[in-house]
Amino acid sequence: MDDRRIREWERRTSVPLMTASMLFLAAYAVLVLDHDLSPDARDSWWTVLGVTWAVFGVDYLVRLALSPRRLRFVVTRWLDLLVLVLPLLRPLRVVQTYTRAQRSGHGGRLALEAQVMAYAGLTTLLLGFAGSLAVYHVEHGRTGANIRTYGDAVWYTCSTLTAVGYGDVFPVTARGRLIGVGLMVTGLGLLGSVVGTFSSWLVGRFREISEAERPPERD
Repeated sequence: MDDRRIREWERRTSVPLMTASMLFLAAYAVLVLDHDLSPDARDSWWTVLGVTWAVFGVDYLVRLALSPRRLRFVVTRWLDLLVLVLPLLRPLRVVQTYTRAQRSGHGGRLALEAQVMAYAGLTTLLLGFAGSLAVYHVEHGRTGANIRTYGDAVWYTCSTLTAVGYGDVFPVTARGRLIGVGLMVTGLGLLGSVVGTFSSWLVGRFREISEAERPPERD
């Protein structure tokens, strides 16, 4: 399948899409955390949220229209469609557009291990931020809730992403528990990739040091 037109579109839009992703998270954070917003300010932030979300929708539709095999595009680009439906996964879009910016020459070149650790680490941080916002949004103020502050939500998100699960705070709503399941799945995968890649990098470096210090063989 010839994806040259799609790749050219992605090259041109990588930085604007990354900016839109950060604006989306910023707008969502303000709407969730600032309880003293005036009606006009709240409407403005909702507009930012809607516009940035629409930008991703337009981007997806344009790439779909550019694809010569649209059914295959939908199947192989399922993540793009998923992040349109689930705002919690929006940080995955940030890292994806950052990767495209790297490929298009907008960023520096890193070693493969460093790229994997950087992307996975960035995704974990952003998902943790978005996840704590989402948990706080659906949990605080609910009857019987024990996640009452944003700090509680951050603590719950950190313990869930790292698979520690202290159990001192937990969601009581169906949506909160669904978010928790998503955090568990993504946390295990992302942190596992960081630890695994770092371990592989350490083994490689120690092997290089060992080979460098090995005395040369005599003939």
